[in-house]
Amino acid sequence: MYHVLLATEDEPAALVDTVTDLPADPEEIEVTVLNVFEQFEVRDEGEAVSSEAIYDEDDVPESVTTAVDALEAAGVTARVRHEHGDPATVILETAAELDVDAIAVHGRKRSPVGKALFGSVTQAVLLDAEQPVLVATGDDD
Repeated sequence: MYHVLLATEDEPAALVDTVTDLPADPEEIEVTVLNVFEQFEVRDEGEAVSSEAIYDEDDVPESVTTAVDALEAAGVTARVRHEHGDPATVILETAAELDVDAIAVHGRKRSPVGKALFGSVTQAVLLDAEQPVLVATGDDD
């Protein structure tokens, strides 16, 4: 069984295509679809709102169910994980915990200045992963 961690936040079609295009029988592929609710804290005049206060582990985005449905329709076994924290850290920790064979992430075209200013989850995963990383881009990226 080939186990892939598919980390998605938005439109999962390119990631699903990347996984279902792997040179293996779909029945031999297992996918954990991971969505990370990004950790944050906002302060305003002495009051703070934390992401922990609004995080609901059972409230997964529609993109996650769309990915699972598409994977299962292609004959791939899929399950869901919804976590809270820093996306790159959670992706890498989950990959290690599950001992996956590969990580699939979505890449976006960004200028070098944009990467330096805003960072990149994909870049952090690429640099720090111990597994192969599959980077999928959509038609508009």
